[in-house]
Parts: sequence; structure tokens; C-alpha cells
Amino acid sequence: QVQLVESGGKLVQAGQSLTLSCAASGSSISRNAMAWYRQAPGKQRDLVARINKDGDTNYAISVKGRFTISRDNAKNTVYLQMNSLKPEDTAVYYCNVYPPTIAIARSVAWGRGTQVTVTS
Repeated sequence: QVQLVESGGKLVQAGQSLTLSCAASGSSISRNAMAWYRQAPGKQRDLVARINKDGDTNYAISVKGRFTISRDNAKNTVYLQMNSLKPEDTAVYYCNVYPPTIAIARSVAWGRGTQVTVTS
């Protein structure tokens, strides 16, 4: 069973960059598509970016051109490089297996997430 631990979030100023990491343990994620999600206070959890097992990526319109998702299968880790951060990027960021139906089928629980706060 896969366990996920997100890290790297912190308080930054608008315009700065940050890289988040999602370390998986318990099982390999190399054959799974993975995704980053975020949840701002009082809002639903939204998909930010996803990457399939071959490295093809897809992004939400709000982050396209600023965020880059990548993976290191040898380290069983997924990354989210975030550039030109904006206050509206403030949220708790989570990673998980994609799509959610596969995550549920594999009983992959959500991690605790990592808080990103962007000040203006």
C-alpha cells in the first residue's frame, strides 16, 4: 500500500519560486500517473498538474507556464516546481495517484499535504 508524504511548502513572497516534493513509500508509483492538487481555505480540492508514467504532463490553466510537474521513479518521488508564485496560489498542496478512481481502488490515502503561503 502506497503512503505519500508531501514536503517543501513554506511562506514566500509573490514572484518567488518553490519546489514541492511528494515521497511515496510502501509500493512503487513508477507505473502510475501522479498528480498534485491544492485546497485553499473554504474551497474544494482542485487538480493542479498531472504526469503519466511516461512523463507526459497536463496543467490547470491557472498554473500553466508557471508550474512544472516531474517525477524521479528511482526515488519514487514526484515534484512540483512553482515559479512566479501569486497570492492566489496559497493553499495546502497534496499529491496522489491519478485518476482518483485508481487512488481509491489502490486504497491510497491522502497525505497531510504541505502548506504554501504566498504574500503580496
